[in-house]
Amino acid sequence: MKILPTRAASVSRQGLCTALLVASLTAAVGAGPPHNTADADDPAKDPKNPQGMPHGTPNLTLPDLRPNGRPGLPGASGPGKEDTKDAATGIPATALDAYRKAAQRAAADMPGCHMPWELIAGIGQVETQHATYNGARMTADGTTDKPILGPQLDGNGFATVKDTDQGLWDGDTVYDKAVGPTQFLPSTWAQYGADGNGDGVKNPNNIYDAALGTAKYLCAGGKDMNRAEDLDRAILSYNNSRSYVNAVTEWMRAYQQGNVPSLPDRTGVPSGNTPSGNAPSRNVPSGNMPSGNAPSGNAPSTKPQPSKPVPPSSGKPTPADPGNKPSTPPAKPPTKPEEPHKPTPPTPPTQASRLERVGDGKTWETTAGETFKERARVLVKDKSGKPMAGAPVRFVVSGDGAAFADASTELTVTTGKDGTATAPPVVAGLKIGKVKVAATVAGRERDVPAVEFTGTVSVRAAEKVIVVGEPDLKADPNGAFADRITVKVLAKDGKDVIGSAVTAKITKLDGTTPAAKEGPCFKGPDGKRTWRLEAGTTDKDGVLTLPQLLTDGHSGEYLLTVTTGDGKVLSLRLLVKAPTAPPPTTPSTKPTPAA
Repeated sequence: MKILPTRAASVSRQGLCTALLVASLTAAVGAGPPHNTADADDPAKDPKNPQGMPHGTPNLTLPDLRPNGRPGLPGASGPGKEDTKDAATGIPATALDAYRKAAQRAAADMPGCHMPWELIAGIGQVETQHATYNGARMTADGTTDKPILGPQLDGNGFATVKDTDQGLWDGDTVYDKAVGPTQFLPSTWAQYGADGNGDGVKNPNNIYDAALGTAKYLCAGGKDMNRAEDLDRAILSYNNSRSYVNAVTEWMRAYQQGNVPSLPDRTGVPSGNTPSGNAPSRNVPSGNMPSGNAPSGNAPSTKPQPSKPVPPSSGKPTPADPGNKPSTPPAKPPTKPEEPHKPTPPTPPTQASRLERVGDGKTWETTAGETFKERARVLVKDKSGKPMAGAPVRFVVSGDGAAFADASTELTVTTGKDGTATAPPVVAGLKIGKVKVAATVAGRERDVPAVEFTGTVSVRAAEKVIVVGEPDLKADPNGAFADRITVKVLAKDGKDVIGSAVTAKITKLDGTTPAAKEGPCFKGPDGKRTWRLEAGTTDKDGVLTLPQLLTDGHSGEYLLTVTTGDGKVLSLRLLVKAPTAPPPTTPSTKPTPAA
């Protein structure tokens, strides 16, 4: 999010804390076990990650830098000061429950991340003050009663992010906006969205879903929040600003100190502490405003009214004068209390209802290590059967070693104007087998059936096997051959044969198998000596290095035969040299001295 000049006072004070903050980030969450190296998409490694670009104006006020001198606010003097201490670090009950449950899920699903709930709460505080920004309140299931939207990301003061969800979450079909309690961009939500309350829906406007999605996003790429550098990278990937990191971390520390009162949901945070710009509009109808913020025109007038003079009493009863009002007006009947404001539900955006395969249903074919010429392509349609532009489609490739051209196995592609989305090319692994690409509509996996594409991986036909280099094929008994033998398998056109299975066998020169426990041998997978070995498959260069050849006490010539899976053969002669006889002992001619 962009840091506006109005934050200068807070940012200036925050700068004083930066050195201490960076030096002690590890202490913010505590020391832990070695780094979690699980492989996953890591937004922190993507310099073009839209979530980390300016997409709104966070509230960078630190816990100890709240405004002073106003009753009911932290740091104020006079009545209400004791309550303000709790309000400073208090969190609405539903949000607090959501943060804690998200951390519990993260501990189960991503144990190496060591995600503290206080870090998720720090994000929620800085982004939308726990979903209370602009008078928003949460319903019983944790969904905000009105969307919390960031500004339109049209490049005017913020990043430029074209629409990726056809207005599904932000209501904007031209540009994206940040959405919900933790301000996810729609494209980020499509990848990291979560169902935190178990209702089967991933909704960024729900505090339980948003909190768990935040945990997934921060942990992505195998990051460990017990490592200072990972914690720093995780927060920067949410907003690439050092002041943002400072604010989130300081709030996390404040919550970790233990004084975190559970505030009533309808109370939220004290009036006057709302962020300055996480929503596109500042003109809030009076019915949407939190209690205590009603416009002054709605308050009763306190201006004194002039009174009429009272005539002196004559001692006689005065007839009733319809023109004279009694000095004490009769009590007015109680007025019917106003109905609480009910936000108008937004018009439901068009949702994807069908996902269709584009192209024939034939099985793809390629050879090991090569790229499939076909590409997964799907068409997304709405309920009326019309193509949907801007729908997020998730492609996942599976198969032994198979991946997309950028080495990833999962990615999201947005449909174009014609409603289609095309995945990048798929590169086969180094082994024969099956490859599958599954396409789903992100966020609609339960309602829209997936489409699958299948492929088979075979091995290119071998033409010949050659030895690489000039290994020494001689060895002494009771030892080993000094050089390991490397072979290369080539096709008829001279290209490398990837994934070719290779078998190595040792025989006598006449082709007969040596007697048990005699002659050169390999050590098998079970650790025992063997004269026949399934050596493995050739790599991406068509090369395979055999295990080291061992010798015993027998000498002589032997034959090493290397055979490919399709029958191409390479034969090499091995020589185990006979032990050299010691030189004969020469009798001594020196006379023996007399006794």
